[in-house]
Amino acid sequence: MRLSYHLSFTIVAINMTKDMIHYPTLIDQAMRGVVRDVLRRVQSSGLPGEHHFYISFSTTHQGVRMSEQLRSRYPKEITIVLQHQFWDFKVEDQQFQVTLSFGSVPEKLTVPFAALTAFADPSVKFGLQFQQELAEVAMLSTDTLQDLASAETSEGSEDTTAEIISLDSFRKK
Repeated sequence: MRLSYHLSFTIVAINMTKDMIHYPTLIDQAMRGVVRDVLRRVQSSGLPGEHHFYISFSTTHQGVRMSEQLRSRYPKEITIVLQHQFWDFKVEDQQFQVTLSFGSVPEKLTVPFAALTAFADPSVKFGLQFQQELAEVAMLSTDTLQDLASAETSEGSEDTTAEIISLDSFRKK
C-alpha cells in the first residue's frame, strides 16, 4: 500500500497589530528542519529502501560553495539527486556538504539549508517547496524586523481585515 503526502499550508494574517511571532518564517524554518533531520538520518544510517531525494537550491545564495564551472552551468538554481552515488556527506546545523559526480567529474558542494528551494522524495510522493524571501527574513535581526513592522504600521491605516495566503499559489506549476 502506497501513501501519498501533500503538504499545504494556509496562513491567515490579520493586519491589526505587529506580527511579533512571524508565523510564515516559523513554518519555513520547521520545514527546513524536516529536511535537516532526514539528511541526518541518511548520514548516520544511509538511504533506506527505495528512498532518494531531489534537492533544489539557489546557486546565488550566500554560503553556497561549488566550482565556478558548475556555477556557470547553473547560474540561478540547480537540482541534485541523492540516490546511489554520493560521497563525503556531512550534515551540520545550518548546511550540508556532499560530493557528487557531474559528467564523471567529482564536485564538492556546500549547501546552506536557507538556500533550499525544494526537496522531494519521489519514492513516497513527498515534497516541500520553500520561499527564498522567508529564508532571507529569518536571517534578519530582530531590530530590522521591528523596523519593517513599524514602517508598515505607520504607512497603513488601522485596517483590521484578514488576509488569507495559500502557499499553493507559490508552487511552480
